[in-house]
Amino acid sequence: MELDLTAPTRTLAHAANDLVRLLPGRVLDPVLSGIVLEATADGVVLAGTDRERSIRLSRGARTHAEGRVLVPARPFAETLRNIDSPEVRLVVEGRKLALRTPNARFALPLLDLLSHPGVREAPPRVGVLDADFLPLAAVAASTASRDDALPVFTGVHVRQLGERLVFVGTDRFRMAVASAPWRSEVAELDVLVPANLLAEIAKQADDAEIVLHADADRVGMSWPAAEVSSTVLDAPFPSEARHLADAFDGTVDVAAADLAGAVRRVTPFAGAQGTVLLEVGDAEVRVRAADQQFGDAEEAIKATTSGDRITTAYQPRYLSDALQAFGARTVRIGLRAGNRRSTVITGAEPDPSGAELHYVLMPKRT
Repeated sequence: MELDLTAPTRTLAHAANDLVRLLPGRVLDPVLSGIVLEATADGVVLAGTDRERSIRLSRGARTHAEGRVLVPARPFAETLRNIDSPEVRLVVEGRKLALRTPNARFALPLLDLLSHPGVREAPPRVGVLDADFLPLAAVAASTASRDDALPVFTGVHVRQLGERLVFVGTDRFRMAVASAPWRSEVAELDVLVPANLLAEIAKQADDAEIVLHADADRVGMSWPAAEVSSTVLDAPFPSEARHLADAFDGTVDVAAADLAGAVRRVTPFAGAQGTVLLEVGDAEVRVRAADQQFGDAEEAIKATTSGDRITTAYQPRYLSDALQAFGARTVRIGLRAGNRRSTVITGAEPDPSGAELHYVLMPKRT
């Protein structure tokens, strides 16, 4: 068993940390908690799997001896993160992998590489998406549930609709429907992707284009020097159509940042389990909150209003998340009378990039 290479410490540390973040945090099998390091003539490949997810990250290195080893992932990443030397040498020494700098040596135990199941390659490519649209996918992922007891709601529904790629996430209390143009290479795409994986990919992928991969069982994304794939979630996903198709009883056009600021300022007066109210008036929307212990607050924001004058109650965090997703844009809030009917927030004007985002809130009862 051989491996001997020298690499920039920061580059290797970032790659190890990225891989750890892409893999689930709790893996009982010590073999699956490891990073496979492979030194080749082209550099070094860091790979990992939990049998459902597979990650491969390639980085530049000077290879002195080719080889493959398996080392504990988190200790490896932590050790690299704390090394202040610009370069580090990785070399097998007996049953350990030594990380050497000019004035230090750190040694990690080698795990049983023969017991490792191997890291699967991504399925065939199905199309290309501009990386600038990944934040939209992250918004959809942020609305997914974290409750593994309902696995269907822990995923993001990704499907092709004509020349657009649609991302839908929901935890049953809110829903984000995002879409963007993409270059499809298949006739049909309809998969349920783990939301936490999609959110992490959106943070890490920094290239201009992202290649999507999919087949009946797996889905993945790749960009230069990185390939990530996972088994798909197998469950029917609820349709968003009924939330988007119905007419509104009233609408409000308002600067998202201004309204978000008002929500933030009145939220402390809502109490721990309270609500904030949006009251639609003439040329304004008023944000209110009240609690017997915390007091009361209200703030009026200029807006363009039409239709019925509706008052609706929301969970403050959900309303804040929805508004923050639109940044500095002016949003259109579509309101429906009755506490059981959903509110839809979208951009008041089309986005020049072609991206679309509809954020659906299921109001609380008052």
